[in-house]
Amino acid sequence: MSDASRRPVAVYTDVEDTDPAPGIALLESHGFEVRVLGTRDPAAIVAGAQDADALLPGYAAVTREMIASLPRLKVIALMSMGFDYVDVEAATEHGVWVTNVPGAATEEVATHALALLLASARQLPFYTSSATPDRWNERAPEAPPRLSERTLGILGLGRIGREFARLAGPLFGRVLGYDPMLPDTPEVTAELNRLGIARASLDDVRRGADVLSLHMPLTTETTRMVDAAFLEQMPVGSILVNVSRGGLIDNDALVAALESGRLSGAALDVLDQEPPAPGHPLVGRDDVVLTPHIAYFSRFTEVEYVRVQAQNAADAVQTGEPEAAVNRV
Repeated sequence: MSDASRRPVAVYTDVEDTDPAPGIALLESHGFEVRVLGTRDPAAIVAGAQDADALLPGYAAVTREMIASLPRLKVIALMSMGFDYVDVEAATEHGVWVTNVPGAATEEVATHALALLLASARQLPFYTSSATPDRWNERAPEAPPRLSERTLGILGLGRIGREFARLAGPLFGRVLGYDPMLPDTPEVTAELNRLGIARASLDDVRRGADVLSLHMPLTTETTRMVDAAFLEQMPVGSILVNVSRGGLIDNDALVAALESGRLSGAALDVLDQEPPAPGHPLVGRDDVVLTPHIAYFSRFTEVEYVRVQAQNAADAVQTGEPEAAVNRV
């Protein structure tokens, strides 16, 4: 079959917690042949996607070796905002687009971060477990803070970080924000002022925040940035919130900070290993509020993520210019 008459091929890797049907329908309406492999295994993906123009991963990592082994590949269309599990440099070298889903779950993730924050600050794990006849009047070892007397710190002032500030900021006496990638323009300054965010250095945010929320991508520079030295500079009794990537945090350092009382709690939607292995040090602790990487999830996003992923794949193959690209080829 000549390239002129050949239908483009789109291959889904793993789809265990999503329904790819809307994406399949969209791709087929654009003339694609669509296959679902149902695996994260690199060898199985390479074998099943030899003729793929578009690869649509769920959680499957896409390595340099895999990209080099897929000769027709034009796009890796992700179903997430994060792209740390794809070798973007290798994709760019091979002329392969990498696309993500920016903004689709901004409201959901910001709302979930606020819910985690409040659950930790108001000590809900303790008080929901003690709401029994025999423990009704029991109190936690420390009284919860009054948030209006505390400072909120936000690391990362992209879409989600700013929406989180809009939702959570009014509860606090002060909001500090840090983002080295955010331009220092009058327009940005006006928006931060409208949201009540005082822009500050990383050190000032870290030292000043009674509640610190992470909204940063996982990169070489940010991997394990929240380590022992970082945590040692945070106020005693502070709370750490993370709805971004588990790899931002050194687990051992976080456990030590909780044990020592440097932190009073951690509120996490992500871990460095998902699902966690038995005995993971942050699972099952009374001072950790933990949810299973579900901050993005809603009735809206369970369809929208699939749709945008498929649309990015179709655009990259058929027009050569996907809307949500994270690289340039």
